[in-house]
Amino acid sequence: MENRIRALRKSLGLSQEELAKGCGVSRQTINAIENNKYDPSLALAFHLARELETTVDALFIPVP
Repeated sequence: MENRIRALRKSLGLSQEELAKGCGVSRQTINAIENNKYDPSLALAFHLARELETTVDALFIPVP
């Protein structure tokens, strides 16, 4: 599963640290998610969507 988190975060002018604080996780967690090394829990996915002003469906892209 790929994601659009980095692009959306940058379009809102947020740093990884700022996004992490808003979601209650570490900057390293955001980095790992952006680099497709970690799949967030459903709860974290909803936090990310809220902070990035979008939906969970719009954040994640299924890979065939």
